[in-house]
This record gives sequence, C-alpha cells and structure tokens, in this order.
Amino acid sequence: MLIDTHSHLYLPQFDEDRASMLARAKAAGVEKILLPNIDIDSIGPMLDLCRMNPDLCIPMMGLHPCDVKENFLEVLPQMRAHFETGNFIAVGEIGIDLYWDKTTLPMQVEAFEIQINWAKDLGLPIVIHARDAFDEIFEVLDRMHNARLRGVFHCFTGTADHARKIMDYGNFYMGIGGVLTYEKSGLDAVVKDIPMDYLMLETDSPFLSPKPYRGKRNESAYVKFVAEKLAGIKAISLLEVAQATSTNADNLFGWRNFPSPINS
Repeated sequence: MLIDTHSHLYLPQFDEDRASMLARAKAAGVEKILLPNIDIDSIGPMLDLCRMNPDLCIPMMGLHPCDVKENFLEVLPQMRAHFETGNFIAVGEIGIDLYWDKTTLPMQVEAFEIQINWAKDLGLPIVIHARDAFDEIFEVLDRMHNARLRGVFHCFTGTADHARKIMDYGNFYMGIGGVLTYEKSGLDAVVKDIPMDYLMLETDSPFLSPKPYRGKRNESAYVKFVAEKLAGIKAISLLEVAQATSTNADNLFGWRNFPSPINS
C-alpha cells in the first residue's frame, strides 16, 4: 500500500491516457493520490478527476507561489469559498518559490500567510512548496507556527540543517520524491539520517520522474521507485517503507477517513 501525497494528475499531460495511467497506479499498489491545486484554472479539472475517481483521488485547495500574480488578493477569496461547499484534505500547494521570480517575494509571503491562516481556521494541514526559499519560509513559520499548524514540505531537497529545523516544529513532515533517485542530488545522504517518522512519499507528477524514467513524464505508479530507493537507503523492507509512510500520511492528512464525494 503506497500513498502518493503530491501529484498533479489533472494536468493536460495526462489527457491522452489518464484512465490507463490511474490503472497503472493501482496495479503498482498506490491506494490514494492526493492532488494539490495550482491556480484558479486548475480547480475545475482537479475536482472533475476526484469526482470520477473518489476511491483514489483526493483534492487540496490553494494558490501555488509561482501563480501569485498582481491580482492574488482577488483570486484567494474565490479559492477560500470552495472550502464552504466541498471537502479538501489540505491547504496546498502554497509556499514561496524564489527560483523563477524573486521580485514577487512580498506578494508570495502575503499569500502564504493568508493561506496559513485558512489552515488554522479550518484545522487542515498545509502543503509547502519551498524552492530556493527555505530561509524565507522558516521566517514565516517561526512567526505563525502554533499547535494548530501542521504540514509537509513537499519535494524536500534541503540540507540536514533544514531537516532538523523542520523536525523541530514537531508536527511537520518531508515529502520525498524522484529526486531521491538522482545520483548527484545528495539527498540520499540527508534522508539517511531523517527518522522514518518524518517522511512520506510523493511523485509531483508529471514532473521530477525517478530513475529509470528521469526526463520523461512522471506518474503516480512511479512512487514505487522512490519507495524502493528509500528502503535501500534505510536498509529496511519495501513493506516497512510503505507502512511507515502511509501511516505518516494518515497522521497528517487523515486520508483513511476522508469524506467523499466532492461537492464543490
């Protein structure tokens, strides 16, 4: 039993073979796939996918930091309204990205803070996008963290110091994806010393495919390659990895008891 805790399967890259792609995920042992939102236009396709596959796909709601534009204060209330009419497992994908555009940092920080407050009000976890922005994200979390705030650093590729800082919050996890399988990433050395209690699996499909599919479209079935790599690093069985990471995902998201169908 594997849980892909972060996958964008509603994107156009899957339009030609979405049904067979989902069948491959099930055949690979994937029990649930959690879908983070990106922007206002991705909400409809994401919810449609969840309605058609309520046994497999579960949605989140949030504004991706790369899509925080000048009109973000108009977009966010539209997203917030969806929580009143539908069920979402988390507030995400939110955070800060300084790889693509550093000039939008003030807007990204404000959008991040607004959505963190949603999570606190709703009692939901947050799913954090942190690209070239760990220090900036830690600064926000240090100010806003309390017992009600919990979440996961999606696509964790940080250092050992970053990992220790995340663990110090006490109720945050690290999502591990295909980068773990890249020989020059150095992530294997970091992950080796992170207790299994803080790790969960993801793909970030269609991006960041693990070996042996690096450079090609990623899909949820490939989470098994990440699990196998993690099992090798930790010198434990694939079953132990599946059990630990699925339990961590349930502890954070409560996917085992998530209500359906999606009404929003």
